[in-house]
Amino acid sequence: MADISGFKIGNQDIGPGHDPFIIAEMSGNHNGSLDRALAIVDMAAKSGAHALKIQTYTADTMTLNLDEGEFRITDENSLWSGETLYQLYEKAHTPWDWHKPIFDRCHQHGMLGFSAPFDPTAVDFLFNLDVPAYKIASFEILDLPLIRKAASTGKPLIMSTGMAAEAEIDDAVQAARGAGCKDLMLLKCTSSYPADPFDSHLKSIPYLQERFQCLVGLSDHTPGIGAAIAAVALGAVAVEKHVTIARKDGGVDSAFSLEPHELESLVSESKMARAALGTVQLGPTEHEKASLQFRRSLYIVRDVAKGSRLSAEDVRSIRPGYGLAPKHLEAVIGKIAKRDLKRGTALSFELLQD
Repeated sequence: MADISGFKIGNQDIGPGHDPFIIAEMSGNHNGSLDRALAIVDMAAKSGAHALKIQTYTADTMTLNLDEGEFRITDENSLWSGETLYQLYEKAHTPWDWHKPIFDRCHQHGMLGFSAPFDPTAVDFLFNLDVPAYKIASFEILDLPLIRKAASTGKPLIMSTGMAAEAEIDDAVQAARGAGCKDLMLLKCTSSYPADPFDSHLKSIPYLQERFQCLVGLSDHTPGIGAAIAAVALGAVAVEKHVTIARKDGGVDSAFSLEPHELESLVSESKMARAALGTVQLGPTEHEKASLQFRRSLYIVRDVAKGSRLSAEDVRSIRPGYGLAPKHLEAVIGKIAKRDLKRGTALSFELLQD
């Protein structure tokens, strides 16, 4: 059985014993500007993200430059309806000569920088840049030769599972492990843009962990951070979200990308969610013990002479909590006071006799 206690990407510990690993995905939100790309790196670092991820492809490595048939996006619900695939990838790709300055800026901030390769040449290119990990995108999870090539580098591998059936995920996992991957993480993902929270099915996260014996996180395309926090509560050890400086500036993925204040909230709230999980704990915690005094308990509410039998008018369940628990009320009615009991006395069995 595989070890799912965690592993390192670069100098970053990842696993159930650590704060959620927050990955800021730049994608094409650089809008064709290296300066903007570097500004997104700065923003992600300032917001507390642990890593900045980009994508390594060109339009020519992704598709053919054709404006016909299936090479044109015709889905009216798509953010990119009316464009050809080539046009979309030409606009969205991150030029390969930008990778080093982007990764260098990440390193300056002490933040990890890595990428998703989309073909074998991209794997080699990224290996020469000494990336700390590879990401396999949801649409590439069927590309077993690509997975094997990335896995053969010995780097940790993160694979998104959007659209993939269980057998397809199993094929990808077996391909990765068969090629030498020791540090593997799956990301539950819904490959629609933006994604509807009702399509997230986050209960798959613990199932994937048990089924494939690996770390599991979330690649999230829903608006906001609600789904991501819920994922952490279900055991996700990493969250990947698209980010931008401002949605109003546009960009291929801006509609479902987090702005800086939202990314900051994701970092802090996911950390809080993980801390809140704790362990199975019943009974007062150390910090709750001081509040036990504010429970109700049994008190003498009017003066009772020694030798008198207690009546229902003599005893009440009130605050504070220094007397007998309220469950003993019926048991003390009719008991004899061993001494004079002043109004306001916390009741105990030592004060009574049959």
